[in-house]
Amino acid sequence: MIEREQVLHVARLARLRLTEEEVERMTGELSGILEHVDRIGELDLEGVEPTSHVVKLENVLRPDEPRPSLSREAALAEAPDPADGAFRVPSPQAEA
Repeated sequence: MIEREQVLHVARLARLRLTEEEVERMTGELSGILEHVDRIGELDLEGVEPTSHVVKLENVLRPDEPRPSLSREAALAEAPDPADGAFRVPSPQAEA
C-alpha cells in the first residue's frame, strides 16, 4: 500500500497542490493501481509476444483517389466577406 508521504512526494514532483481529501483519495487510488500492477506481474507470460494493441490495427481509410474539387467561386460563394478571391478574416491585432 502506498503511504501518504509518497502521495505528497509525487504531488510535489508533479507540482500539484492537493487538499487533504484529495491526498486520502489518491492514496487509495494509487494503492489500487499498484495492486493491479503486482497482479499483472504474477502472470505467466512465457511465449506471449509484446504488443501495443490488443487487436491488429488496420488502415480503415478509403483509397486516396483524385477527384474534382470545388471551384474557387463555389468555395467563396458562402463566405461573409471575400476579398480578391480569398477569405477575409479579422486581423489578430484588431481583436486585441
